[in-house]
Amino acid sequence: MKVAIFFGSQSDEEKMRKAADVLEEFGVDYSAYVISAHRAGELLHKTVRKVESDGCEVIIAGAGLAAALPGVIAGITTIPVIGVPLECVTPGVSNGLGGLDALLSIVQMPPQIPVATVGIGNAKNAGYLAVQILSIKYPDLKEKISAFRKKLADDAEKKSVAFC
Repeated sequence: MKVAIFFGSQSDEEKMRKAADVLEEFGVDYSAYVISAHRAGELLHKTVRKVESDGCEVIIAGAGLAAALPGVIAGITTIPVIGVPLECVTPGVSNGLGGLDALLSIVQMPPQIPVATVGIGNAKNAGYLAVQILSIKYPDLKEKISAFRKKLADDAEKKSVAFC
């Protein structure tokens, strides 16, 4: 397993699945865990230690509202953490901030404990960033991500049509 995906609530599974889809597209092994930083701190700590010992090289963590999960994980490990701020749509929980609260919570980490952060709800980009990080070490992934980027550029070129 090269990547561990964490999210704090079962209701975030569909959103975070997009990161897993990208990892699968590139053939990257991953595991996923639903653990709340606030409700199950000891379990989170134990699980982060487990993924470290299993050889995990990148962690993706999605969270909404206070969005403590990515930062707590970053405080436990030196493995790079990519935070995915999520909009909370839990029934009965008021959140008129559209995920901005989560974004600010994740990007405002204290000095020396960084969390790379993607856009609100953009777990897909977290997957791509994880692949790019891993491609530094794994030549096969570098080839795959390079080919993917070339296809993006080629597709864009095909679609660029000037009106006369």
